[in-house]
Amino acid sequence: MRPEERRQGIMDVLMETGAATVEDLSQRFAVSRMTIHRDLDELEQGGFLRKVHGGASLQSSMQFESDFRYREKIATAEKRRLAAHAASMVEPGQIVLIDDGSTAGGVAAFLKDIRPLTVITNNLGVVDALCGTPGIEVICLGGQYSKKFNGFFGIVTEEALASLRADVAFLSTSAIHGVTAFHQDQEVVQAKRRMMASATTTVLMVDHGKFGRSAIHLYTPLAAFDAVLTGAELSERQGQQLTEAGVNLIRVGEAAHKTIKDEEAA
Repeated sequence: MRPEERRQGIMDVLMETGAATVEDLSQRFAVSRMTIHRDLDELEQGGFLRKVHGGASLQSSMQFESDFRYREKIATAEKRRLAAHAASMVEPGQIVLIDDGSTAGGVAAFLKDIRPLTVITNNLGVVDALCGTPGIEVICLGGQYSKKFNGFFGIVTEEALASLRADVAFLSTSAIHGVTAFHQDQEVVQAKRRMMASATTTVLMVDHGKFGRSAIHLYTPLAAFDAVLTGAELSERQGQQLTEAGVNLIRVGEAAHKTIKDEEAA
């Protein structure tokens, strides 16, 4: 097996398990522990994983955000509820901005029946989901493609956003500490801030597991968003603290999701 194939194999294992030890990987791929260490070093330098004591992990930390393929598998039911609720806030004829996040990106699946629409995004998954859909015009923000985030970032992305305007932006983040949103990647933060500046209404979509976490880069106070959508799984105490701090918090439960589905069926 060539090194490139083995490293892809290591990533495939981590996508399934979230973490693995050097010993396990060494046995699985029939190579020495030293070879696995070199593979992990290479993958870590590329930002695809983080080395931990005795192995590697795809789970996020203060400085590391997970690969989008791993994040898509987390809190899927909750994220789908949030996406359905977010789509109910969109009206035909609007211009919708969607960021790179797996939570915000889920809105795309619920937009196909709300037409006409213009969707602006740096999320390649959203482009793939909506391109070619009758009645939906897709504007893909250019920039440098990130395999880890499956999106486009950098100066080109930010300059394009500066020349565009949207009715509503659906955004996400990887960590919320107190009443402030944080993220591990500074280019991602810059793109999200530009999106906020380009939209009349801004909506943060974040599953409840992101609360109580922090990351190296400050994104923005939660009160800067017109609404913050999260799951009903967020505790009453946390919800009350956020509301008292001036955050327009919307906790989306299963009942709300069923109501949306009933309306769609009608």
